[in-house]
Amino acid sequence: MEDELIELLSTFSYPVYRQGSFAEGDKYPDSFFTFWNVDSPDHEHYDNAEYGTDWTFNVNFYSTDPEKTYNLITLARVLLKQHKWIVPSQGYDVYSDEPTHTGRGIQALYLQV
Repeated sequence: MEDELIELLSTFSYPVYRQGSFAEGDKYPDSFFTFWNVDSPDHEHYDNAEYGTDWTFNVNFYSTDPEKTYNLITLARVLLKQHKWIVPSQGYDVYSDEPTHTGRGIQALYLQV
């Protein structure tokens, strides 16, 4: 599911990184996505075997342009929902350790059977 998430987010032509993957001293791009797999529990069990997986990701967008921060996370939400992802909120603010960047995030879930 991680590959599908990266593929979908990449359609916006901004870099996509695993959250926390920047090395100390790396310069942030002006705008970019990050993701983090929060959990991936089994969906159900039948005859002692799992039947699907509930994938849960945090998806964040950071930018030096605050308007872009809000717009891109909204567009990402729409795109993910169009591809059968569940995105249960309009988003939330996320911390940026760079004073030049603002961040906005969503939780994205996919029920794989």
